Amino acid sequence: MKKWIRIALFVMLFVNVTVWFQSCRENAVKDPQDLAVNTKTTETSAEKVAKRPVSKIFKEYWYAGEAEITSYQLEQARYGEMREGTAVLIFVTEPFLPEIQVKADQSNQDNVPVLKLNATKKYLTGIYPYSIMSSTFYPVHDNQHALKTSFSAQEWCGQVYAQINNRDRFEVTSHSYFEGEADQSLALQKTILENELWNKVRINPDDLPVGDLDVVPSLEYIRLGHKEIKAYRATANLDKDGKTSTYTLHYPELKRTLSIAFTNDFPHTIEHWSEEFKSGFGKNATLLTTKATKIKLLKTPYWQQNSNKYTVLRDTLGL
Repeated sequence: MKKWIRIALFVMLFVNVTVWFQSCRENAVKDPQDLAVNTKTTETSAEKVAKRPVSKIFKEYWYAGEAEITSYQLEQARYGEMREGTAVLIFVTEPFLPEIQVKADQSNQDNVPVLKLNATKKYLTGIYPYSIMSSTFYPVHDNQHALKTSFSAQEWCGQVYAQINNRDRFEVTSHSYFEGEADQSLALQKTILENELWNKVRINPDDLPVGDLDVVPSLEYIRLGHKEIKAYRATANLDKDGKTSTYTLHYPELKRTLSIAFTNDFPHTIEHWSEEFKSGFGKNATLLTTKATKIKLLKTPYWQQNSNKYTVLRDTLGL
C-alpha cells in the first residue's frame, strides 16, 4: 500500500513540475516580431487634446439610430487602365472599446464614441473582380487620431489585409500573398493618417490640417501600390467655393494627389473625390485619375434590413 502511495505522490510531483516548466516557457518565449513591436511601443503617447463639444445638430443627425449610406459611380485606375465600378461610403456612430479596439456590445463609461467609416469599392480588371474595403474608427470628440483603421482587398490572385491600431504608437500589421511583403509587424510614430481625414471631414472640416505635413497614405494605396508603410511628406490645402469645399493632399515623392469635395453646410456630405497617381508598374506606369461621383444618399438602419424584401433598396442606391 505504501508503495502505491509513493508512486501517486511521484506522479503528482512530476505533473506539477511539468506544468510549471511549460508555463515559464510560454511566458519567456515570444515571436521575434512581437518583441520588435513591443519594444517600439513602450514610448509614452502624447497627451490627448480636450474633447471637443458635440453639437445638437450633430447628435440629432448621427444618433438617430441610422447609418448614412452614399453610393458613387467609380472610375478606377488599375494596371495602367481605367475600370468602371461602384463605391459606397457607410458612416455610422457606435461605441468603441479603446483597449481591445472593437465595437462595444454594452454601455460602459470607458467606451469611446466613434464615427465609423466603412468604404467599399467593386470593379473588374479584365476577367476577374476586385473587392475592396477600408474601415476607420474616429472619435466624435475629434481629440485624437483614429483608434483603428483596416483595409482588405480580394481578387482572384489572392487577398491582402492591413491594420493600424492606435496605442502608445501606431502598431501596424500587414499580410499579403506577395513574397516581398508577406507578413509584417512594425510600429510608427503617431502622425496624420489619410484614412482618418475622411471622418474628420464629416465632423469638423474647418480643422482639417493644412500646409506641409507628414501623412501615412491610405492603406489601399500603400498595399495595392506596393509602397513602404510609413509617413510621407505631403502638402494639404482646403479651398472653399460657394456651397462646397475641396480638401487636397499632394505627395511629391509619390507623385499622387487626392482631392475630396464636400458640402460646406452640415452634415458635410462627400459629393465626389479624385485620386491622381501612377497606375501600372515600372516603365509602363501611367499617370491616371480615379474618380468617384455621387449617385444617391440614403439614411437607414441597414443592419436590420437583411431580408430579401429589402433588396429593392440597392436599386435606390443605384447598385
